[in-house]
Amino acid sequence: MTSEAKRRTVLLTGAAGEIGHGLVHGLRTHDDIRIIATDLKEIPEGTRSLCDEVHVGDVCDEGLMQQLIAMHEVTDIYHLAALLSTRAEHVPEIAHEVNVGGTWNLLKLAAAHSASHGRSVRFVLPSTIAVYGMDGAEHKERAGAVSEDDCNLPTTMYGANKLYCEHLGRYYSNHYRRLADDRGAALIDFRSLRLPGVIAAETKPTGGTSDFVPEMIHAAASGHPGTCFVRSSARIPWMTMPECVDALLAIGRADRSKLSRSVYNVAAFSASAGEVAEVIRTHFPSSSVDYAIDENRQDIVDSWPADVDCSRAASDWGYRPRWSLEEAFEHYIVPSIQTHYAKA
Repeated sequence: MTSEAKRRTVLLTGAAGEIGHGLVHGLRTHDDIRIIATDLKEIPEGTRSLCDEVHVGDVCDEGLMQQLIAMHEVTDIYHLAALLSTRAEHVPEIAHEVNVGGTWNLLKLAAAHSASHGRSVRFVLPSTIAVYGMDGAEHKERAGAVSEDDCNLPTTMYGANKLYCEHLGRYYSNHYRRLADDRGAALIDFRSLRLPGVIAAETKPTGGTSDFVPEMIHAAASGHPGTCFVRSSARIPWMTMPECVDALLAIGRADRSKLSRSVYNVAAFSASAGEVAEVIRTHFPSSSVDYAIDENRQDIVDSWPADVDCSRAASDWGYRPRWSLEEAFEHYIVPSIQTHYAKA
């Protein structure tokens, strides 16, 4: 174990969320890492107990973020705090303040901290397939699995925010203050994953645009009729929450010299709403799904790719999906969701 590894301190924003909970558990397996967690709301006790310190505060509060980074001599940042796609469409200006303003605050503070300590702060940002913009269902079907540099024309505020933040991260990582005489050599080390729809069995969906699948799963497990707000043919890429957490941890630990880019696609499988409904019925035979199409949300899903090309993540840092759709149900979704509702 190197002396540098012993000094690693992670600042985790958005720690009260689903991914934050999983990341805290994943980071906690390493005794050489201190975890400083923050969120705008109170962090659940199950997550708090695994952190070295927790702080309730706004990621847009530059003074607070500066204090946390400096006081704890942060070496790594996992920046999860964001307003997601559906909520962002209701309050796009606030979404921009949080998603772009909060990210920019942390990037410039990380850059200053890197310069003052002569060592790059590692900055990991979850991005999204919402950065892609397809011209409807026919276009996405023709396009197939899109690569990172294709179709970057988002149609939502959330997608536009995340795409810009990817560019900001690349700038701060490679080009920050390039004409300044006192620029210094220690830039930040920015890494980002474009996440697909993420299926969590332990927590109920909260109305996100990709929640049409989790909503069907939770309805079936709880014995209620399911309602799907997109067509049965609506297709996007997916991964489970454990796979999402594993991928974020893996990109954070990857050897910088082996990374050919800052932003990578990741996904486990591509599936339509109807295909998922069929698998649900094999595990919950009495389940039913009614398709009540919300045209606005359908349009958003139609603008996202049917699949993504993960070959760069595979070749650069060894990304491999863990489960197919059927395997995800067998090994994670069904046992975890049955345990969840047994406790309810």
